[in-house]
Amino acid sequence: MTATVEPTSEQTSLTVLAACPHDCPDTCAMVVTVEDGVATEVRGNREMPYTDGGLCVKVDNYLDRVYSPERVLHPMRRVGPKGSGQFERISWEDAIAEIADRYRTIIAEDGPEAIMPCNYLGTQGILQGLNVGDPFFNKLGATVAERTYCDSGACTAYVMTMGDTAGVDPESFVHSRFILIWAANIMSTNLHLWPYVAEARKRGAKVVVVDPVRTRTANAADQHIAIRPGTDGALAMALMHVIITEGLTDEAYVAEHTVGFEELSERVQQYTPEWASEETGVPVEVIRTLAREYATSQPSVIRIGVAVERHAGGGQTVRALACLPALVGAWRNPGGGILQLPLWAFPVNWPAFMHPELQTPGTRVVNLFQLGEALTGGLELDPPLKSLFVYNSNPVVVCPDQDRMIAGLMREDLFTVVSEQFMTDTADYADIVLPATTQLEQTDVNFSWGHLYVTYNHQAIEALGEAVPNTELFRRLAAAMGFEEPCFRRTDEEMVAEAFDWSAPAMAGITIESLQERGWQRLNVPPADEYAPHAEGGFPTPSGKVEFVSSVAAGGNFVVPLFRQGSNDHQSGAPVDPLPHYIGPNEGRDSELAARFPLNLLSPKAHAFINSSYGNLARHRRVQKEPVLLINPEDAGERDIEDGATVRVFNDRGAFTVRAKVDASVMPGVTVSSLGHWRKHSIDLATPASLNPTAFADLGNAPTFSDTLVEVETVADAREA
Repeated sequence: MTATVEPTSEQTSLTVLAACPHDCPDTCAMVVTVEDGVATEVRGNREMPYTDGGLCVKVDNYLDRVYSPERVLHPMRRVGPKGSGQFERISWEDAIAEIADRYRTIIAEDGPEAIMPCNYLGTQGILQGLNVGDPFFNKLGATVAERTYCDSGACTAYVMTMGDTAGVDPESFVHSRFILIWAANIMSTNLHLWPYVAEARKRGAKVVVVDPVRTRTANAADQHIAIRPGTDGALAMALMHVIITEGLTDEAYVAEHTVGFEELSERVQQYTPEWASEETGVPVEVIRTLAREYATSQPSVIRIGVAVERHAGGGQTVRALACLPALVGAWRNPGGGILQLPLWAFPVNWPAFMHPELQTPGTRVVNLFQLGEALTGGLELDPPLKSLFVYNSNPVVVCPDQDRMIAGLMREDLFTVVSEQFMTDTADYADIVLPATTQLEQTDVNFSWGHLYVTYNHQAIEALGEAVPNTELFRRLAAAMGFEEPCFRRTDEEMVAEAFDWSAPAMAGITIESLQERGWQRLNVPPADEYAPHAEGGFPTPSGKVEFVSSVAAGGNFVVPLFRQGSNDHQSGAPVDPLPHYIGPNEGRDSELAARFPLNLLSPKAHAFINSSYGNLARHRRVQKEPVLLINPEDAGERDIEDGATVRVFNDRGAFTVRAKVDASVMPGVTVSSLGHWRKHSIDLATPASLNPTAFADLGNAPTFSDTLVEVETVADAREA
């Protein structure tokens, strides 16, 4: 299949190769059919092995998104009260001029740090995604937004232990004899990995899922191990205890390819299965059996999900999990090891898109988890924030501290600009709304954090209305501000040329032209049947080995540069224990706070949404159904909550109202309400984000969403109170 197929005189259709834009490990290759300039079909590319012709429920109806009558297609200015959704259409010239004028005034009165961007991975491509606005805001001198929503803690821990290795090729899972899926509902969030898991099962592999919830993936597995939220590290340390004390290690691999085994052996003695059972709720014999089967069924593989880092001890949990494959010699064969983020294999030229040299040294940093505090005075900022520029994100739904977020966005003195495809809950509070393109209307090139293929996205149709890609948006803003550096005048084609180190060994055989022609290419790594990158060690750590005792820990906490830019001056620099250890949830089961709020609230990714994307589209809302709170029958009975009852979920940060679904798929003490439903569609204009904490985890300034403690009561009980 070629990049485009020109129509003949008898034919009016065009086939265009594209790539899914979303923050998802599958990074699917797509094929778009265009007839007379209108896209009529989007499907998975059958020639790309990992996509294999299929798209998930989120993207399978992508044309609903592109041609939705709710699309924002023209710049708009607010004419009503903030939050009212009242806007008037204006020209691009007026919109850009107003933004530039307001920025000059704010800079003159308060300095550039009074302006702050807010963005993440609403679009994941290298051109249009995470870093597209970094050069502009660096040059402006704006407050740096630290973006550690996802995997920053896990990456920090992973790199401390094994270095920036891609780990296991997901396609090699077919060779695994034991597959341990930890804190990942891959049938909803990593769908294209499941066929490889299913094939391994046909060949005799056992599949075990560790998760507080009996998810779709857990239902399909051979065994589901329910675990109390935030205690994953206790189970991981206990697994090492059993493996070491029962002599189940691969002694030769440990001796040749690891550092610190004696120290680790001493450390794990305290983490007995009996202790871990009390902490996690997992029976002692289940812990022992899991350790034995994992160690003796080689090659064994661990697939960890993003959720594993989202509690106080998330970083040390990943440290422990990253140690396990080396202990048992799982790395010796294809299909053995651990899969976190294969993105480490891609030689992306990040500096060309971040341009950190434009940043003024010492520019202040504010983490997006603290945005609500930053906008309302909870953080002591001098100067205070006077402008927020939002793109590729919907912080009202995805950031914690929703009540303070709304209060901040309601400030009349806060000039807010939102670039969007739809009028999201955040766009409702904007002063200026700018129209953004969808993937079919823009050019991009993608790495993947779930497989080893580069994908290329050709623009398939002309942009609808006056929508523009993010690259063009920041070209216009830079011109209006008088920025003259060459990076602000680059075309999209020039940016594609800078996207990778095309001379890197991993890119051998891949050129811009070949990538455009095929739409996808596998990195220059061995085929999955032969891919065992650490059979003979060779880990990219200072020692070249798996570091049970981390040599970089003495430097204190650090954040992998991919997730942020600027210095680490805002961090404490406190020493990090070089050995893995257990850190429990911020508020333990016996704490005063837990007595007031005895239930744990989890807000996992929804099946039909990508974070908050698609949360407004009718077909996706029908699939996902109305927001509910899953609650165990035991907990529901104690509160006289019946299935279908309207309940109030609350803590000392906020509350939201939702229908209860009494369901034994969640363990006692745990409640679940998925992320992604829009605030404006909720019963009382609140979502689980109103309850989430802003505290950081132990490494990488990761979030602690899973440490959310709540109480639940029926709405009738709440009214009587």
